[in-house]
Amino acid sequence: MKKIADFLLSKGFVAWGLLLIVWQTASALNHTDFLPGPFETLAGGKEIALNGVLFQYICASYMRIFTGWSLGILGAVPTGLLIGQFRTVRRVLEPIINFFRFVPAIGFLTLFLMWFGVGEKSKIALIIYATTFPIIINTIAGVAGINPVTVQVAQSQGANAAQIFFTVTVPASVPFIFTGLRLGLSGAIISIAAAEMLAAQKGLGYLIYTSRLYFRTDWIFIGILTLGLTGYFSDRFLRFFGRTALKRYGVKDK
Repeated sequence: MKKIADFLLSKGFVAWGLLLIVWQTASALNHTDFLPGPFETLAGGKEIALNGVLFQYICASYMRIFTGWSLGILGAVPTGLLIGQFRTVRRVLEPIINFFRFVPAIGFLTLFLMWFGVGEKSKIALIIYATTFPIIINTIAGVAGINPVTVQVAQSQGANAAQIFFTVTVPASVPFIFTGLRLGLSGAIISIAAAEMLAAQKGLGYLIYTSRLYFRTDWIFIGILTLGLTGYFSDRFLRFFGRTALKRYGVKDK
């Protein structure tokens, strides 16, 4: 019995069960239009799933998230490595990084709409911005946390600066970079929801925002749940990739 209880706790079934109980109880105390319960929400989700709208919106949001997140990684990882490795680069760029990382992505939405238009470019640019800074900061921390003895050992073996960078600095920073990727993914999902609410014709954020026009609170809940599940399963896949492909670099699934 104890093993079953431990399994249910470790897999999160207890937490989800408690959430559903609280949700259903709160729904029973309110009108369905104000707070639909789990069953009403599922019924509303089935309605927009059968006509293909939900799947279409999920694909639209996920393509934007994946594109912006990937482009953000391509720029942020090298930048973080350079800032962490070279003092001159750090002195030049670190003040700028520390300024902009405190400005939320949604604060640039209006500017991006003016600069890139209401199409895909503005949304992807917003995701790149939201993704970049968590990755840069974690990468810098990874480089700064390298044991100097490791570098000295490599130098004693005759390694030059480039060899130390690629054989010591980069591998040692991988766990921190990986954490930055996970945080960046979270920022990407948050920012795309806001962007789609204000400037989109499809997507989960668009679904959440426009459902109010039809007084369909159940559709709003479906949009919120789908965003959460998208992030949850994306993070699970990322953690699986980390503990299998990057285990030798010290990435652990905690």
